[in-house]
Amino acid sequence: MRTPLVLGNWKMHGSQAFARGLAESVRARSGEFPGVRLGVCPPYVMLPIIAKALDGSSVAYGAQNVSEFAEGAYTGEISAGMLKELGCSYALVGHSERRQLFAETSDQVVQKLVAAYGAGLIPVLCVGETLAERQAEATGRVIEAQLQPLLSHPEADRLLAALIIAYEPVWAIGTGQTASPEQAQEVHGDIRRLIRARAPVAADELLILYGGSVKPGNAVELFAMPDIDGGLIGGAALKAEDFCAIAAAAAASKRS
Repeated sequence: MRTPLVLGNWKMHGSQAFARGLAESVRARSGEFPGVRLGVCPPYVMLPIIAKALDGSSVAYGAQNVSEFAEGAYTGEISAGMLKELGCSYALVGHSERRQLFAETSDQVVQKLVAAYGAGLIPVLCVGETLAERQAEATGRVIEAQLQPLLSHPEADRLLAALIIAYEPVWAIGTGQTASPEQAQEVHGDIRRLIRARAPVAADELLILYGGSVKPGNAVELFAMPDIDGGLIGGAALKAEDFCAIAAAAAASKRS
């Protein structure tokens, strides 16, 4: 039985006071969602504040990005080892905004994934298609291409047993649109089948999160789908009430 994860991606939002207050609010309610793992990914500079606010709680935290390099003259980069030293559990890799705005390739994303894994972090690998790609009925080809550098990696079996995948249809991020539960399930099922062809055991245990405008109003139906194991939450993660409502939906899906 896979344990659902609700992971908040705060992106580049908030102040130190905001981050502290939001983390403390989530911490205060974290016991209300049995059988669900919770986590938050604030901006880098807020990680020490979050570490203090969540110390001793069951709520984990992570980073929104990580360098593929362990050390060196890479101005502005943050290594996986540095994140681990700050107490991070997770590192997002390959978020659509990183791919689109900062031209990260799928090969580079896998290098980041390997670096995160090597430092003891849980990589959360993001994949997904644009609206044009969906309209061209290319969703499956796009996601398979994004996963291919991982599937062909010499250590693929080990990596697939340690990571989390987040399916984020790019056309449903920050647009107010969302894939229907059936559309999301179709892609999640296809991802699991792709992984199963390479690592059958890992595929059954793999968490696949949905990351396309999950809100309290659609979370219950999304999480009821058999291959949706929680959510990578964007805008709704910036309000403790909404984030906790989504966590409650995940807990309800586990009981059903």
